[in-house]
Amino acid sequence: MRVLSITHGRSVPGGVFDDVVTEGGHELERWVVPLGGAPRPPDRYGAVLVFGGAMHPDQDEEFPWLEREAEFLRAVLETGTPALGVCLGAQLLARAAGASVAPATASEVGWFEIELTPEGRDDPVVGALPARTHGFQWHHYTFSLPDGATELARSEVCLQAFRLDNAWGIQFHAEVTQPMIEAWLAEEPDDVADPEALRAETETRISAWNGVGRRLCEAFVAAATGAEGSLRR
Repeated sequence: MRVLSITHGRSVPGGVFDDVVTEGGHELERWVVPLGGAPRPPDRYGAVLVFGGAMHPDQDEEFPWLEREAEFLRAVLETGTPALGVCLGAQLLARAAGASVAPATASEVGWFEIELTPEGRDDPVVGALPARTHGFQWHHYTFSLPDGATELARSEVCLQAFRLDNAWGIQFHAEVTQPMIEAWLAEEPDDVADPEALRAETETRISAWNGVGRRLCEAFVAAATGAEGSLRR
């Protein structure tokens, strides 16, 4: 299966998700959107992964490529190509589906509790997570639930996961690795009140969290492989 990995900068790669894809023997193609270029049409991919970034999903004046990416994601939704968006990627999937994106009532930067809804516990992808868990977050924006979508998870602050047909969006960073977190701390030091406390908590939680992230991505790849076979029939 050919998988497209959409990223928005050097410090926001696919983390453990990229590892799951390549270790599974799938072809991983990367599109770093700010660098330009264009991917193949969505129906040429078995799955699409959309990752995070320091920008916000409505900053089109500063980042004019955002609308180009949103247009591609609208085509992804229209063709039914399986997609999984993470943080900014989830916000852009929601935007492509016509949902609103806006600043959250509070920022979530660090480890925060995520609770699955009953639908989330039964979901073939998000259901790979425990019903309640502390997940890593780094976001200031949120999104409304797209029309026709199902809410799969929430935190005290905002919607954390949804499914719209073959597309999933997760606000939390299930893909993140410890080196990625260190890079974000270096880039955005003012986002964290106590970096050393965050580092200490990360050291305690990251190994188990990476296991959760791998299981979630494995579940998505399995769902996408099944969808690809169904479309071919």
